[in-house]
Amino acid sequence: MKALTLLSLLGCLITANKAKIFSRCELAYMLHEEGLDGYEGYSLANWICMAFFESGFNSAAEDDNADGSTDYGIFQINSRVWCNNYRSPTENLCHIPCTDLLSNDITDDIVCAKRIVQDPQGMDAWEDWTMHCKGRDLSEWVDGCDL
Repeated sequence: MKALTLLSLLGCLITANKAKIFSRCELAYMLHEEGLDGYEGYSLANWICMAFFESGFNSAAEDDNADGSTDYGIFQINSRVWCNNYRSPTENLCHIPCTDLLSNDITDDIVCAKRIVQDPQGMDAWEDWTMHCKGRDLSEWVDGCDL
């Protein structure tokens, strides 16, 4: 009986931390609530566009890079500078384990993204944002989201 209870509890914990693929408007609402609309001069549409091209709105996205670093989470935050993956050298400027960026709770991803965009590069730190979003009409990314 105790083993069954323990297995049930373990299953609940795993489910609670399971990664998630957000819908466009669901992510827009969450980022709006967390104060990203207008943060450091970037509209909410910029953040949504960037997240789409970086991760496809997938909170568990993980991508290895040629330099040995890895990009993590919905914003593809890099381990070389921003988080600690405990495998490669890091500055860990967000003071966070990279694995924390892979859950469906993206609060820590947002806090770290806010830190990243404060640097002189701003959103140019995200190559996919520069290629796909920068300088474009991005209104479609928040259209119909009822914010």
